[in-house]
Amino acid sequence: MAQSNGIQKKEKMDYSKLKLKELPKEVLASEIAGAVKHLNLQHNKLKQVCEISKLLNLTLLNLSDNDLSEFPTEIKELRYLDKLYLNQNNIKTIPEGVFPQLERLKFVKLSTNRLTGLPSDMRYCKSLYYINLSNNCLKDVNVLEGLSSLGELHVRNNNLQDLPAGLFLNSALTMCKATGNPLREPPIEVCAGGVKDIQRYFKMLGNSGQRVHRVKTMFLGSSMAGKSTICCSLRKGQPVEVDVADRTVGIEIKDVVLGGIQFLLWDFAGQEEYYFTHHVFITPQALVILTINLASYDVNDPQCFKDSVSFWINNVQLRVPDSVVLLVGTHTDECSGEAEVQRKKVDIERKVRQMLEERKANLERRKHTIEEDLEDSKQVFHQLKDLKQLTQYNLKVLDLVPMDCTKTEEITKFQDYILCQVKNKELFPSIETTLPRRYQEVETSIQEFRENDDIPKHGIVSFEEILHGLKGKLGDVDQEDLRCILRYLHRIGIIVWYEEINALSDTVFIEPSFLIKLFKTIVRHDLVNQLQEISRDQLIEERSLAMHRDIWINDLKGKATLHNAAIRVMLRKTLKELEMDEKDFVKEIVGTRKSDGKFLALLHHFQICLPLKLSSPLNPNARAFSPDQNWELSNPPPCHDACLFPNYLKDNCRVLEMWGEDHYEDIKICVYFLPEVPHGFFHRLIIKCCSFYPTHWVGRDHCLVSNSTRLVLLKQKCVNEDQLIEIRCKRPDSGKKGQWRSAWDMILVILQRVDQLTEQWPGLCLSVTSPCAEEGCGDSFLWADWKNLHGTDIYNMTKEDKMICRNGHTHRTETLFPKGLGDTKSGKNAD
Repeated sequence: MAQSNGIQKKEKMDYSKLKLKELPKEVLASEIAGAVKHLNLQHNKLKQVCEISKLLNLTLLNLSDNDLSEFPTEIKELRYLDKLYLNQNNIKTIPEGVFPQLERLKFVKLSTNRLTGLPSDMRYCKSLYYINLSNNCLKDVNVLEGLSSLGELHVRNNNLQDLPAGLFLNSALTMCKATGNPLREPPIEVCAGGVKDIQRYFKMLGNSGQRVHRVKTMFLGSSMAGKSTICCSLRKGQPVEVDVADRTVGIEIKDVVLGGIQFLLWDFAGQEEYYFTHHVFITPQALVILTINLASYDVNDPQCFKDSVSFWINNVQLRVPDSVVLLVGTHTDECSGEAEVQRKKVDIERKVRQMLEERKANLERRKHTIEEDLEDSKQVFHQLKDLKQLTQYNLKVLDLVPMDCTKTEEITKFQDYILCQVKNKELFPSIETTLPRRYQEVETSIQEFRENDDIPKHGIVSFEEILHGLKGKLGDVDQEDLRCILRYLHRIGIIVWYEEINALSDTVFIEPSFLIKLFKTIVRHDLVNQLQEISRDQLIEERSLAMHRDIWINDLKGKATLHNAAIRVMLRKTLKELEMDEKDFVKEIVGTRKSDGKFLALLHHFQICLPLKLSSPLNPNARAFSPDQNWELSNPPPCHDACLFPNYLKDNCRVLEMWGEDHYEDIKICVYFLPEVPHGFFHRLIIKCCSFYPTHWVGRDHCLVSNSTRLVLLKQKCVNEDQLIEIRCKRPDSGKKGQWRSAWDMILVILQRVDQLTEQWPGLCLSVTSPCAEEGCGDSFLWADWKNLHGTDIYNMTKEDKMICRNGHTHRTETLFPKGLGDTKSGKNAD
């Protein structure tokens, strides 16, 4: 029996993280080699693998994170091999004659190497189900077409321009991840819909594809920087003066064709209040035109550069880190002369270069810090991987173009310059895409619907109405094909269709500008003024009084709360101004006292505001309490729906009143953001957390949530230029079973929502630490890859009962990390 157990132990051998430069001799010994089935050699210093063929019965081989520059050809002798890990090496080529011998191989990970091509006989590896080739230099993956069993394909961040149709037609493929490639066929917006959309794309493509040249162009910049002027002038080809009263409120959409390329122009308002809707519309694969008012720019004022330039570049880098940013200096006609313009141009370009270099240096420093804090880098593998990905993103910031928008020749020159930039394939490799004829037909038909008034002026139609209309123009249109096409048109900004929102799954916004006009009604810098201008007739229509209007204004000013009744009044006003006040349509968009309209569904879906129930503190109809009578519940006090906009809050008084004082013994977690906490991130986190914990108190940059008697506090802070979100929970009662677990459960719920939000900012890096709980100590404990632990596994993040910081302070582990499944006795900080 003992001998049997000894052999069983030798079946799985782990030699990871030992700094090995060659295979261990004991593994290759004849009495052991035949018994080994799993061999883990990851995270060593192997440059070659010799005699691996002796392990004839090997089914799993892990050689990831080594120094291999050549593919180990002996692997072809491992006829029973089922899983092969060769990721994170320096392999450039794979020789012929290897994969056809591996008849049982199902899983291959070759990501993060330097592969420029694949062996032509790889298609004969008939059992292969999963292959990961991400983060290489591949220009095509055509040899994979013959893999009949392939189910999962990962090819992110390569140089692929085309995916072979044979991979998707009549295949077993169920997953394909291809972001980060300059794809033309199919376009990356089609790939985002998943394998089924790609399959339908190729079926519709057949042998007749059409080349399309298109780029989304986003105008960003501070208020009054000249975005709208440039946007309108670019479209008209001549100077267009935009009056102050006509400045952009929210977002404006226009389009123009220059040199055969369609530019979709999105003009974003510069006031802070509008930033909270930007995440809804800002998308990758775009040209960002950042306007800077040179007349008001001060080279000696660091804050001026931050407000006018670095704030916007940082936000673009966080949201769409592979974009191209074109700096445009406006109002040059108001400068004292050419010398002043050039001085400011040089200053801005120098500071931008410095800013980008500092960011790269900070990422490298962060990487080294993580590696030093945890000797076992396997624990932080995903954090290091994310950091490496961030260093590979290449935000391209073009030199500043000074521009006098009052001169026609300047406008023409600017048009030519933009055209030249977007035709540069190094800057815009995906500007040219191939679309099936049916895609073009549907897009053209939708455009004709708009122009011929075949749809309502507001452009809101149901999916069925579009399908019916297209059948009248194009004949038979497959329902699922149409869904695929509409998803593509939504991603490039031609239409808006939020298929994932239940209340809007059948609603298509053919005119995106109308939807934006609705957003502008509520999300605006002069919202109080808009409420004050509500007329008596508009109040009567809502069955409200001037008294209610005053309450709405006071609640917005004092509590950042906007009553749904006020929202309905303002939406009706906007629809009437747009001559779209048909009764049923208004009800559908605006809603009623008993049900929310489609607009509120959008606001809540994008976490722009938090739905609330406002109840009266006292019920005047309640019975008086009498000790000699049975007390019965009377009808509850009336409730009024409202929305909380955290960005309008002025202070944290109510939160601090409920929380009390911070204490050094609190459970304390710090989530650090590099380079910074994205604008609006904390407010959206508040909305996510408060939606989960209905008992809560919200402040400007504090939030307190409650679950029964337990309170958890969130703060957005900046400490020594480090931006972070701090999470605190009062120290649990050690004598009560389950107290530590319930506290950590709440914290982990919040961290999960932080993680969900960070997915929308690909250029963001974050790390989680637990500061030493000793008063005055500045050391902290770095969390391992908490995002990749599932279920109760996170409570086994560390098995030590006590932990010691670098300053010698000892703590029970449950005060620093999720622990406490059994909630063993826990005293105060150990001596």
